[in-house]
Amino acid sequence: MCLGLSFVSAQDKKGITFPDLDKSPLDMATYPDGAAYTNYLSDDSPDRDPKIKVIYSRPYKKDRKVFGELLKFGEEWRLGANEGTEVTFFKDVEIDGVTVPRGRYIMFADVNADSWNIKLSKQLFTAGTKNRDKTQDILSTTVKTTSISDESEQFTIGFQKIDDYNVDMIFQWDKTQAILPINMNAKVLEGEDKSPMDYAYYPRRSKYQNHLKPEEVDANQPKMRVLYSRPQMKGRKIFGELVKYDELWRLGANQTTVVTFYENVTIGGKELRRGTYGIFATPKANQWEFVIHSNTNSWGSYKHDEEYNIVSVMSNTEKTPSTLEALSVTFEDKKNKTVDIIFGWENTMARLPVTFEK
Repeated sequence: MCLGLSFVSAQDKKGITFPDLDKSPLDMATYPDGAAYTNYLSDDSPDRDPKIKVIYSRPYKKDRKVFGELLKFGEEWRLGANEGTEVTFFKDVEIDGVTVPRGRYIMFADVNADSWNIKLSKQLFTAGTKNRDKTQDILSTTVKTTSISDESEQFTIGFQKIDDYNVDMIFQWDKTQAILPINMNAKVLEGEDKSPMDYAYYPRRSKYQNHLKPEEVDANQPKMRVLYSRPQMKGRKIFGELVKYDELWRLGANQTTVVTFYENVTIGGKELRRGTYGIFATPKANQWEFVIHSNTNSWGSYKHDEEYNIVSVMSNTEKTPSTLEALSVTFEDKKNKTVDIIFGWENTMARLPVTFEK
């Protein structure tokens, strides 16, 4: 009885072939070198985390003249043999002034008598240089070659640490060596934020101190400022779906929303010294629970520790005068030294009353 199992007959097995050892074997180089042995390293070892990994095939010289003959000058080379040489950067790096985002790339080089033009391409899964899509190249940089005394029989890629921020990727074969400097401390320039940051000031004109007339200065001293990121609706239902009920919310996007009080205040019966505080909220169907906390250097409410909480205040929600595409913050002076911070988005708003000492 077969029981659903399948068997390969002796005749069928004749069609199975296993590959021989490649004449240009595949190899790997990592930086730092110890990252290849993570399971042998202590938890506090600085080499635990890989920063760069190269997978490449290693052809042999075999009594041939390599540069200028086997690899002709002026032609593109895969920097190895067989498949394209693959480099993975585990963090953004900078090469010749160009920021290379973390990720996988294929490396090539135009070989010349005294220099190589090294290129990085986003086009993966390539074998050799034929018919490759050069529009996917993200980097082209020229490095000088040097002649070395010790002949390398096999093509080799390795690394040399220069300092905490710089490392050289070294290519060596025959009597030729090329060095590609890599800056591990790349510039990070943010692109457009889909939830742009914004300020809300009370009094509103306090941010224009240099534009105020002398007689306007006293009445427009800053009392508080809210710094927050402003997500947008973009056709989505916000409260109850995108922002779930009964879950702690950062009252915005990205970094934690913070409020700075420039004088002592009272919130929910709790006296707070002048300074900067974080604000969260737990929305419900008809109420929000505002939470004032001290963990201001955080990215939202993920893993928030309640030990940082200072005071919480329940606030009934109201309907906004009009639909708000972006999360918005404004203020309403209630007189008697109390000012409401009003958070509004979609068709919902809620107030956090703040009472000043004077």
